[in-house]
Amino acid sequence: MSEIQVLKPQKTWSHLAVRRRKPSEYEIVSTNLHYNDRDPNSPYELDPGMFMNEWYKKHTFGTALKHPDWNAFRDPDEVVYRTYNLMQDGQETYVFGLFDQFSEREHDKALDPRWAGTLARLYTPARYLFHTLQMTSAYVGQVSPASTLTNCNYFQMADSLRWVSHTAYRTRELSRTFADKGFGEDERRYWEEDAAWQGFRELMERTLTVWDWGEAIVVLSLVVKPAVEEAVLRRLGEAGRHNGDTLLGLITDAQLIDAARHRRWTAAFVAMALQTPGNLELIKGWIAKWEPLADQAIDAYCGALPDVPNAAAAAKAATRDLRRGAGL
Repeated sequence: MSEIQVLKPQKTWSHLAVRRRKPSEYEIVSTNLHYNDRDPNSPYELDPGMFMNEWYKKHTFGTALKHPDWNAFRDPDEVVYRTYNLMQDGQETYVFGLFDQFSEREHDKALDPRWAGTLARLYTPARYLFHTLQMTSAYVGQVSPASTLTNCNYFQMADSLRWVSHTAYRTRELSRTFADKGFGEDERRYWEEDAAWQGFRELMERTLTVWDWGEAIVVLSLVVKPAVEEAVLRRLGEAGRHNGDTLLGLITDAQLIDAARHRRWTAAFVAMALQTPGNLELIKGWIAKWEPLADQAIDAYCGALPDVPNAAAAAKAATRDLRRGAGL
């Protein structure tokens, strides 16, 4: 009679055992979570010809941006759902503390009506722009080949939603002081028709139709978001401070803290991608394709900002510095 072999239980998950140490919370809840990368011919383990299977095979597995193991990617901040909520609960407490404090001081009543008109034109319509960032991050996260990349994009998506909420809150506040400026009424018209917004509207509408995961993550992270952050956050915040709107400057500063975290994981992603021969030239090609459209958006928007000399040139230079810093 043969002996029954007793298997020793593993001390950790098999994909984490090679590290020979106790895995961190981040590693346990973030790594190798996708199930649709086990069968390259049938990601969703149904008919290989099913629409979603064909979509992933073409746009995720078929992208020209290659790496032998995307699952090896790690977020340098190691953000997980629990810590994201702790961190951003504090951020929201800070932002809404600003709203409350400046409201108590009747901040909006001290604003120049001409600046209020600028806010109606160049600030409150930004909720449409931030929503397109949210949608693009959601798509890139959905079709990413590794769960650690998906998580980064989903937390980025949540940050974009928070930016939408901040803008909507201020829209309502401003409408109570400046009933004649069209707050809460004219934002869609500005977004769809005003020359200042048409560069960003075209940029975002085209970005939302990039299905290839490799191109989409490069365009969003290295071209689109830097353009938005340097023009619509940083330079708008400067214009606010120059026009007595300290609150706007502090709000955009808080949002730029989110953007800095997004840039850290993007830098880590680029460093990983550049390990594969051919990716450097590929990424540079995508940037060269999309950079002129982003520059046009920056020029149109910054050209309308009051009291920020050389805003467009500074914003474009900052986007290029970001890409050079990433090795591009």
